[in-house]
Amino acid sequence: MFRHTIPLGRILGITIDVDYSWFLVFGLFTWMLATGYYPSEYKDWSKPQYWLMGAITAIMLFVSVLLHELGHSAIALHYKLAVRRITLFVFGGVSQIVAEPPSAGAEFWIAAAGPLVSFLLALIFWELRPLLVGSEPLFALAKYLAAINLILGLFNLVPGFPLDGGRIFRAIVWGVNHNFQRATSIAAVTGRFFGFLFIVAGVWQVFAGQLLNGVWIAFIGWFLESAATSQLQQQMIKGLLVGHKVSEIMDHNYERIPGDITLGELVDKHVLTAGQRSFVVNQGSGPVGLITLSDIKKTPRSDWPTTIARQVAVPEEKLVSIRPDAELWTALEKMGRDGVNQLPVIDNNAVVGMLSRDDVLHYLQTLHALHT
Repeated sequence: MFRHTIPLGRILGITIDVDYSWFLVFGLFTWMLATGYYPSEYKDWSKPQYWLMGAITAIMLFVSVLLHELGHSAIALHYKLAVRRITLFVFGGVSQIVAEPPSAGAEFWIAAAGPLVSFLLALIFWELRPLLVGSEPLFALAKYLAAINLILGLFNLVPGFPLDGGRIFRAIVWGVNHNFQRATSIAAVTGRFFGFLFIVAGVWQVFAGQLLNGVWIAFIGWFLESAATSQLQQQMIKGLLVGHKVSEIMDHNYERIPGDITLGELVDKHVLTAGQRSFVVNQGSGPVGLITLSDIKKTPRSDWPTTIARQVAVPEEKLVSIRPDAELWTALEKMGRDGVNQLPVIDNNAVVGMLSRDDVLHYLQTLHALHT
């Protein structure tokens, strides 16, 4: 999802990073606070003080967003769901949980944890105000963070998927009809409705003279509508692939190459002439790894004549692989999650085939044609 990020570290074993779009919103919030909110509320501050407090408040806002996402992630970990990373981006933050929740109850509490953290932060900052009356800047910071965390919690309870409220709504529907896919579709349609509602509200504000607020609200609406539509498409794809196994479409005629072939020879004799994009690398009596076009491209072209395949191949023990009896949907999810376009199919510790993203997409097109 996010390809342009800066890693910040790890919390609870979860990678925390910042998307480049965050800096745009950080600058915008700092500017709005330094030129609008703080000057109107505190008229005797100096200009540098407005900008300093604007920047500090913007940072603390995103710290609050991070804590909100950590709330989701902590409960997900409680339910034994791995969390790959938390990314701060233009719309706040997102926790990348690697699998769907195991039950409606788990979905409910994972979704509810974020708003509950925001409400708790709002209460903490509100209660801190009396202790900070001797320092107007700190008092102002606590007052603003109490209000913004309350708004953040309430906004996320809007029942528009993929907001937390939409996920809570999905959990309730799932608990009632016991059908996860149907519940997701209903929640996504509701999410599209709220997305369009935000877009209309934003356009209305623009015509009412509130240009910046209107554009921002419409932008949020567009994001919600797009995310909900994407979820509907994902459910359609999942519905088509359910019940179909990797073994049905995997390529049994995958190409094996010796580990001591140079990259130059590999490109000339196999990539350019045969159009192959992935190869199982053999050494001795069996495979030792996998090399793809992406692996080749990471090596400078000037080194291709002297670099052998074994040197740049992904070792067998580090391969992202799939079993032949796995669901195709599971394979497609794994490709997206791990950022790979091919998966070696392994059975009884031996490579028995290759599965590419193109294989799955072509099969999906055929299934779609048969169902329309």
